Amino acid sequence: MSSQFKLMQERRFLPFFLTQFLGAFNDNFYKNALVVLITFQAAQLTELAPGVLVNIAAGLFILPFFLFSATAGQFADKFEKSRLIRFTKLLEVAIMLIATAAFALSSVNLLLATLFLMGTQSAIFGPVKYAILPQMLAEHELVGGNALVESGTFVAILLGTIVGGLLIAVPDGPTWVSAGVVATAVLGYLASRAILPVPAADPKMKIAWNPLTQTWQMLRFARENRTVFLSILGISWFWFYGAVFLSQFPGYAATVLGGDEKAVTLLLAVFSVGIAVGSLLCERMSGKQVEIGLVPFGSIGLTVFGLDLWWASPALEAGAAMRPLSELLAQPDTWRILFDLVMIAICGGFYIVPLYALVQSRSEPSHRSRIIAANNILNAMFMVVAAAMGASLLAAGLSVAQLFLITALLNAAVAIYIYTLVPEFLLRFIVWLLVHTVYRLKVDGMDHVPEKGPAVIVANHVSFVDALIIMAACRRPVRFVMDHQIFRWPILSFVFRTSRAIPIAPAKEDPAMMERAFDEVARALEAGELVGLFPEGRITDTGELYPFRPGIARIVERTPVPVVPVALRGLWGSFFSRKDGPAMSRPFRRGAFNRIELVAAAPVGPESVTPEALQQQVAALRGERR
Repeated sequence: MSSQFKLMQERRFLPFFLTQFLGAFNDNFYKNALVVLITFQAAQLTELAPGVLVNIAAGLFILPFFLFSATAGQFADKFEKSRLIRFTKLLEVAIMLIATAAFALSSVNLLLATLFLMGTQSAIFGPVKYAILPQMLAEHELVGGNALVESGTFVAILLGTIVGGLLIAVPDGPTWVSAGVVATAVLGYLASRAILPVPAADPKMKIAWNPLTQTWQMLRFARENRTVFLSILGISWFWFYGAVFLSQFPGYAATVLGGDEKAVTLLLAVFSVGIAVGSLLCERMSGKQVEIGLVPFGSIGLTVFGLDLWWASPALEAGAAMRPLSELLAQPDTWRILFDLVMIAICGGFYIVPLYALVQSRSEPSHRSRIIAANNILNAMFMVVAAAMGASLLAAGLSVAQLFLITALLNAAVAIYIYTLVPEFLLRFIVWLLVHTVYRLKVDGMDHVPEKGPAVIVANHVSFVDALIIMAACRRPVRFVMDHQIFRWPILSFVFRTSRAIPIAPAKEDPAMMERAFDEVARALEAGELVGLFPEGRITDTGELYPFRPGIARIVERTPVPVVPVALRGLWGSFFSRKDGPAMSRPFRRGAFNRIELVAAAPVGPESVTPEALQQQVAALRGERR
């Protein structure tokens, strides 16, 4: 059983998951019940048009994220999070009791005020929801935990939307909805009581109540780490993309497919289940680590399948009658559309889960909640822009399918922009493709690599992709020292430059370059970075180890740091090795698609480092289970 599902059996995760699931369910239960009530009974409740009321309702729910996220982020960093979650769930119970009174009085104003209060409660809960995960879970569980939360959230959204829409339409619907939302809120509170306490991140912090200055301060926190900030922008873009699609499902079902409300439910169900499936697949595809190489993979799918959705969308004749769901499903085009939607959603899961995990793992713990609050503010802003863009383009005469086309093309432009700013995403994507296509990688012992602080990894040198294999296995970025000629190789040079590899030349060829390389290694280690080295100084052309050169001893003597011995097995005979001739000359030879292994040993203290001792350790690792 995958570790992400084992989490569902543990108290440190299950109560939190249930609390989040019930909260997302209740939000959408109430929201959709209110939207359906407004749409079909607005004339009995108010003089405002249903369309105006629906847009007011949407605005009232999202407004608190702008007003209160800054304060909520401070609360989440200052106070113990399980207590704060219980407070928000008690607040939800109180709000649902107000909703019961609003339904009983048939008061539109009170119903809308309740929706605003629900948005406030969600804004308070948002920073806690994501900031608590890194404190509850180990690093290797972070992707799986986020996957469960994201998949559960979208399933809860689907179920809440369906139940709210169906229940409000039955006789005495408002009464049934009132009972349902209160009962769900109470269940959520009871689940929250079982959440284990976690330490407050910054208990001495003084709360600043000005939302404008605090919003700016939180954005400043987020911008301190460029990768984190751009990941937040990537998350916000996902909510922009998703908001465009989700908001247009009713229009797409009616004006493009020619279907009824059951067609809308089908589109929502397919999309929600696809997000859940994509999210749950992330842990398996990432090897239980924060693998941002999945993000470009997901963004490519969002564009490709978005374009195909536009291409597959039929041109509905004007005045055509609505077709029942059974008739729609009898059309081949419908199945292609459903396939595109589920693939868009699965790719969305690949895209969003690693980004959330990256933000959580690389944010400074003392103000992680405030960074997530800044993320929530930007998410809300992007969703508002998505709504404005959709309304403007549809008013200009574009079809819903054309709106999907524009969104898919914008996604490609945004992806290229972000990956240009942070090439690490594309680097990890290339590495991920390598170890999931050409090779099948098994990793053992990489937990010996320190999670923080300087260290040197030394490994045997079997092929031209050894550095990429180690990058794929290591959770931390690695700066490799490599031959300057290999550093300049076409295509691979992009990978090496992006990973900030350090080119080096032999002393007899370019002594100045060699000295610059040793100086750069020292600076990297003094900055707490991880450096990778192949002490043989060359790729083997016999399959056996060459003697380790003295450069490793010189590095550790200048900057005393632990050294982690690593052995690569199975690469000899692959396409990128020199077995039986030049590398990359026989793509179809036997052994081109190997199962390979990477084995690491416990770190060696700097006082025990000698080239001979390290060579013996790597040789021993290399000889195991051959």
